[in-house]
Amino acid sequence: MPQLHHVCSHIQNASKARQGITSIPTTRLNLRLALAMKQAGFLSSVQPGDYSGPDPVGRIIPVTPENVGSRRLWLGLKFIDNERVISKCEVMSRGNRRLFFNLREIEDMIKGRRAQTIKGLGMGECMFIGTDQGVFEARDAIRRRLGGEALCRVS
Repeated sequence: MPQLHHVCSHIQNASKARQGITSIPTTRLNLRLALAMKQAGFLSSVQPGDYSGPDPVGRIIPVTPENVGSRRLWLGLKFIDNERVISKCEVMSRGNRRLFFNLREIEDMIKGRRAQTIKGLGMGECMFIGTDQGVFEARDAIRRRLGGEALCRVS
């Protein structure tokens, strides 16, 4: 959780800079969030690699204690009609203020209503929820009947 704000701001800044591909540190949370963002349509690809670039196709190097510091996740950023898909990526839970939503509060957020002290989601905006079963977009969490920690919102 401590570096999620770095990851969100990095993705947002890379998208603003019109980079086609960018990298973030390899952690379980980052991987789960990146895969959820890919499934929601915000990213075109998620590939393992190191500081020099993504691993070659067909040759995936496992993460070991010796190379854990150099392993990176390479994210392919999406652009449609030369416009970036990710315009904003902001962290919702922080270290000193973690937000946990139950199923009803997530439903309220999706409908655009305020939940706790957070304003509802707007058009084209997604919220990612960390649950005990993984990281899901808010609508997927509702389908699975799961509540959890609000990680970030992306538009």
